[in-house]
Amino acid sequence: MSRALLVIDVQNDFTEGGALGVDGGAAVAAGITAYLEAHPDRYDVVIASRDWHHGDDDNGGHFATDGAPDYVTSWPRHCVAGTPGAEYHPALDTSLVDVHVKKGQGVPAYSIFEGTTDDGAAFPDTLDRLGVTAVDVVGIATDYCVRASALDALDAGRTVTVLSDLVAAVNPVTGAESLVEIEDAGGAVRSSR
Repeated sequence: MSRALLVIDVQNDFTEGGALGVDGGAAVAAGITAYLEAHPDRYDVVIASRDWHHGDDDNGGHFATDGAPDYVTSWPRHCVAGTPGAEYHPALDTSLVDVHVKKGQGVPAYSIFEGTTDDGAAFPDTLDRLGVTAVDVVGIATDYCVRASALDALDAGRTVTVLSDLVAAVNPVTGAESLVEIEDAGGAVRSSR
């Protein structure tokens, strides 16, 4: 039995000034670093995900290429593999991350459970190999990838807690609704403090 921190998509394109910048994203990046530095022994493993999209296609319809994005299932180009927008925000100290996961490589992907580690392992297999039974979830965006990752972790039988002060939402209303949905599904929502 081990506990993991899942750091979801703390990337330049999802923070202020990025292609899909979320208000408070940079503060979340800095907050996660401060939290990990203050609690170096709280987690057995720290796992961070990134969107890592193709730059030469629409990623299975994820990128709006023939019209305006609807911001529900189609989006502007973002987090293209190898570009500055796809990199972790500089306020996130990646030396504190043990496992890196890439998702959305040619297809829409919101949950970390849809990703693979740098060594090519499927994320759920990695959790099983590490014996992870409980996860805390932080990152961007509460109403999309944080929500999807937390719900998938619950579906996979893990104990899930979202640290509410270390997430940022695209929309405050849908962000709050997502936290309620996670609680209704059996997860917990609490402050990191």
